[in-house]
Amino acid sequence: MNQKSENSKPFSKIFNSRFSVLISILSLYILFSAVIRIVFLFWSSKDLDFNILYILRAFFTGFCYDFAVGTLFLLLYSVYLLLFPKRWIGSGFDKIFTYVYLAIVLLIIYFSLLAEIPFWDEFGVRFNFIAVDYLIYTYEVVSNINESYPLPLIILVLVALIVLTFVFLHKRKIFQRTFSDKRPISKRLVFFSILVFPALVLSLIMKNKQADFTNNLVLNELGKNGTFSFFAAFKSNQLDYETFYPKIDDKEAYSVLKKNLLQNNQTYASNQWDNISRVTKSENEQRPNVILIAIESFSGDFLKAFGNKDNLTPNYDKLANESIFFTNLYATGTRTVRGMEALTLSVPPTPGNSIVRRPDNQNLFSVATIFEKKNYQPYFIYGGDGYFDNMNNFFGGQGFDIVDRNRGNPLSDEIKTQRFNIPDNEVSFENAWGICDEDLYKQSIKYADKSTKQNKPFFQFVMTTSNHKPYTFPAGKIDLPQGDRNAAVKYTDYALGKFLSDAKTKSWFKNTVFVIVADHCASSAGKWEINIDKHHIPAIIYNLPQKAEKINRLTSQIDLMPTLFGYLGWNYTTSLYGKDINQTKIGDERAFIGNYRTLGMLKGNTFTQIDDRKRVKQFTVKDSDKSLNEIKSKNQQLISETISYYQTASERFKNGKMKVK
Repeated sequence: MNQKSENSKPFSKIFNSRFSVLISILSLYILFSAVIRIVFLFWSSKDLDFNILYILRAFFTGFCYDFAVGTLFLLLYSVYLLLFPKRWIGSGFDKIFTYVYLAIVLLIIYFSLLAEIPFWDEFGVRFNFIAVDYLIYTYEVVSNINESYPLPLIILVLVALIVLTFVFLHKRKIFQRTFSDKRPISKRLVFFSILVFPALVLSLIMKNKQADFTNNLVLNELGKNGTFSFFAAFKSNQLDYETFYPKIDDKEAYSVLKKNLLQNNQTYASNQWDNISRVTKSENEQRPNVILIAIESFSGDFLKAFGNKDNLTPNYDKLANESIFFTNLYATGTRTVRGMEALTLSVPPTPGNSIVRRPDNQNLFSVATIFEKKNYQPYFIYGGDGYFDNMNNFFGGQGFDIVDRNRGNPLSDEIKTQRFNIPDNEVSFENAWGICDEDLYKQSIKYADKSTKQNKPFFQFVMTTSNHKPYTFPAGKIDLPQGDRNAAVKYTDYALGKFLSDAKTKSWFKNTVFVIVADHCASSAGKWEINIDKHHIPAIIYNLPQKAEKINRLTSQIDLMPTLFGYLGWNYTTSLYGKDINQTKIGDERAFIGNYRTLGMLKGNTFTQIDDRKRVKQFTVKDSDKSLNEIKSKNQQLISETISYYQTASERFKNGKMKVK
């Protein structure tokens, strides 16, 4: 075929220029992004609203993001193509720079596209703040990737994709055109402007939240680009409530809040309008040791009590029948730090980062404050390095002594508590996230023994890690294979059973209460932006003198510890948002559920939702599956209650009102 006939083809007219290789790679990126979008479409079809116009809109929006991101990937190269002197086009330097730069760009492109697949599998969304947060903790993340996936194979696939791309472009003579077109800069500028300026404009005017055009999470996420979402999360890792969320007058907010916080056995300590401190009166005070176990990713649907047929949790199921068992309790968030925030600070999830990860989060009023006033010694026991997610600084800042795997990340000088390292000779198994649950529980027993010898009551916050990808644990413990989520759940349950069996041999057991709860569910993916059913977690209070019972009333994760204080008959002053469910009026039960941007309150069969676009939505909640149906005529009282909780919580942390006086 001669050059003339070749140039007559539309393909050649488009690609026969100095910018031919750039356009080709941009086109491939847009194509592969669309393929990923189609894969996610079918992958999550069960949660998708099949509205063809909405699907087309999602794909068009996605194309705009893809075009902008792809062009930005190639921006430096486009400037190079524009300004590189005409006489040196096709030189050795020109070819080396092109191949090296494009190899790096293709590596980033293919890695980002492939990485979206396991992230979608885990979270049901594009890259978000979780991906941003993990950048800081390279040891845990790299180790987790290496243990969860065949890293050499991934590297081989990436290299193969780059080589195949270069071969394809060579066969299409794309490189030949790039290295032979010697048009002057003035003519190249026209092409540069047509390509780059629209992409730059799109990248400046487009916001990630513009893709959120429906109540269906899958549709919204389909319209996004993973890389664009990543950088959007990076830029807005903190969200100021006052700026982004619906508000009411501050005095009104506190008035509504104080009306809703007050329990049957409480009075306010002050008449000051923004003082939420309440005096709690009770009888027959008991002061047992307390071990609070937060189990990683322990969804309610793993339990037999909630319909699971796989017998994954025989020990927890047995304990539930012997305990105070909360059957209708909901986690505040989707990450461990949110569970920690809820269980220690007893506060609704404020937007953006969890308070655990924020600066200036020391000396806050927490459950540890109440324990310390009762002369308890608080411990935070974690099987990894508590540097991860700022856990050590947070817990140390609330007065907890720390037991963890110190990998050389020191505590802040402001932290005055002690830190104890878990030595290698006390570890039988360890993965990316920490030591196995069995080894962790041995640390709990070790420090319980220590406190007992010192004749001091103890409060332990024990955070497990075995039920986390890569789902590895000591061999020979259970009858399921390594690397499987169900296997990790079964091992987690096995270790819990062994721990309690070992604890029963100790003198302190009879005077120790165990609170065993999940930090969050295994997954939050689903149809809606907030999937209520994916926040349902089990919780038990074991070894109380009270008769075993099921609490079927709606309960928030932030209510668990105040409810424990009620069972113990404690008199105390509190500034917590959590309430003793047994002292809460019938009909006043509520649960707080949120993610990074969207916040909500479940009360009765109504879910009130607010977000960072100052939108308020309300849904009726179906009892059977917690599905949502949007309400057009809103309940203003519930809106005021929802806003008052979140607005005041954000204001109190921001202005230092959560600090212990």
